[in-house]
Amino acid sequence: MTFESSLDVYVKAALGKKASGLLVLDVRGMTSIADAFIVCSGRSNRQVSAIAEHIQRELKKQKIKPLSVEGIKEGHWVLLDYGDVIIHVFYDSVRNFYDLEGLWADAERIKTPALIDYEQKLETEAEEELVTEDDDEEF
Repeated sequence: MTFESSLDVYVKAALGKKASGLLVLDVRGMTSIADAFIVCSGRSNRQVSAIAEHIQRELKKQKIKPLSVEGIKEGHWVLLDYGDVIIHVFYDSVRNFYDLEGLWADAERIKTPALIDYEQKLETEAEEELVTEDDDEEF
């Protein structure tokens, strides 16, 4: 199993509650605290907490339990520490403020199979929406 494939279970769990802006960072060799960071966002405090709770439930089904969870009640920035993988679920404005992507700019961005499928689905939906808009304009 590749490193990317091993991260798929985490990515699928996050996408299951419509997390947006999902990004997987390979931080191996850059820090000793984890091998990967998964960063995603919710559009409200409630959604942030719901995403984090969903991730925990889905991973628990796979017998994967977090070492620690922080920030779930507040819903601004939830950190789920799974040892080799740390998941950050942000409220959009908090994510922009802390800019983990900028802080870890040298980390490789990983595309897991589930993330590739999800992004292709979004592209297809966007293309279909454009076609529908074009059809509407003809009338």
